Amino acid sequence: MKNFLKLTFDSEQTALAIRVDQQAELPDALERIGLGGSRSVLVVVGGASNISEADFLRIKRLFTEVLAPIAESLGAYVVDGGTDAGVMQLMGEARTQIGGKFALIGVTPQSKVALPNQQEPAADLTPLEPNHTHFVLVPGDNWGDGSTWISYVATVLANNAPSITVLLNGGEITFEDAFSSVNSGRLVVVIAGTGRTADILADALRGQATDERAKKLAKSGTLQYIDLIDIEKGVKNLGEIIKGLLSN
Repeated sequence: MKNFLKLTFDSEQTALAIRVDQQAELPDALERIGLGGSRSVLVVVGGASNISEADFLRIKRLFTEVLAPIAESLGAYVVDGGTDAGVMQLMGEARTQIGGKFALIGVTPQSKVALPNQQEPAADLTPLEPNHTHFVLVPGDNWGDGSTWISYVATVLANNAPSITVLLNGGEITFEDAFSSVNSGRLVVVIAGTGRTADILADALRGQATDERAKKLAKSGTLQYIDLIDIEKGVKNLGEIIKGLLSN
């Protein structure tokens, strides 16, 4: 099957990848790369741009002390955008750091990424994150095209098990990610204090919105926020909330 790929990164880590053209192919495609059944799913969206070193280290702790350990303890699937940048890089590195065995699935437009075994990829392509275990390569010419696919993949993988989206920092595409989750009926937990889109959404949830998209998302009833101002409390709260939501 030409759509099935085994990827080997420079680090010798390997991942399974599958190309899909239509949403209807997803259940079979995911089964094909060993991702069947039904289990809780954690979707991670956002960015890690324009943040201070101190904030970056706080966000990093969330991944190594909360998100990766919870995914590991629950045997959850984790779904993100799969490239070697921002929250996707943090998620991959956290999985390896804790010695995690959970499946980490990157969903990304194929035309935007360089596969590790490609001969001389085009200079404008973005590398995949090497600590991911699986990739779903989807159609689209823009990064935002991956947003609805991330949400579809999470829904198919959960197969009626609980799933939530955690949103940190982020730019324009993060709004699209949030709408895709909300339209799927998936709760979005916004990490306030991580900057940019996350903070705009948190302000909207506090009734201080200036951005129309943020107002609309806040009214959906499927957003909540956790403040990261106090990191010790924030890490503990986030851990308890996420574990509770995914264990239902």
